[in-house]
Amino acid sequence: MASYDIRPLQLRLLDILLVIQQMCEAHGLRYYLADGSLIGAVREKGFIPWDDDMDICMPRPDYELLIQHSKEWLPERYEFVCFENDATYPLHFGKVQDRESTLVERPHLYYLGGVYVDVFPIDGAPKRMLARRWWNFRYQFLRKMLYFSYRDPYRHGHGASSWVPLLARKIQPMAGWQKAVKRCMMEYRFEECGLVSFNHNDGLGAMIDKETVLGNPTPVEFENKQVWGLKNNDAYLTQLFGDYMTPPPANKIHQHNFFYMNLDEPYRCFDKGKLQK
Repeated sequence: MASYDIRPLQLRLLDILLVIQQMCEAHGLRYYLADGSLIGAVREKGFIPWDDDMDICMPRPDYELLIQHSKEWLPERYEFVCFENDATYPLHFGKVQDRESTLVERPHLYYLGGVYVDVFPIDGAPKRMLARRWWNFRYQFLRKMLYFSYRDPYRHGHGASSWVPLLARKIQPMAGWQKAVKRCMMEYRFEECGLVSFNHNDGLGAMIDKETVLGNPTPVEFENKQVWGLKNNDAYLTQLFGDYMTPPPANKIHQHNFFYMNLDEPYRCFDKGKLQK
């Protein structure tokens, strides 16, 4: 469990989500709460008490529009970062972050930014199970190679544990792996498929029917606000998590335990020397 009061962080994440929702309403974009954030909405009507992050998903067409127009659509305090607009950004999905805060998750995965809401693209998925399994296998492999390409290769020493990260970098740079992951994700067009991968990172369990489960964004209560969930939240959460209404035991609770976080320090002012201490 985290050693700090996470409530101020949760409220900052809620601020970011409401900014995203206002932008989506103004420009006709769709988003959906995902994973633990959606469980919180359904089970707690807000944050899971120990939750220290927030995830949303956007259909690929909307996600690509966000890449193109985020600078004009988001208030100045906020920014959408992704590998398409920031060559130093290491992931294959984006984040809407608060520029007036600072967050470093882990020094060996160093990326300097602010407190954020993760934004995952939703893509189409193949109908046949065998095709789904092969597609998911390739995605998970490429995602892992991307991770090795930006992770400190000597995190666990200079022995065998460094060989795969060094090989990933030798095969191609981080940007090459990011593009490979994106090509894999987009093999099946969202607009043409009846089945979609709601969050690729969650594998086969996140592949859901676009019409009956995803549907159009549907209001759901969250911290006394109306935000957006799926058409059938229960079907998605049950498929992915099983009995999601029962909280997990203490030894199954996950938190980030961030390396460094300051809700009142713009990341542009961060002293990078702190990473060496």
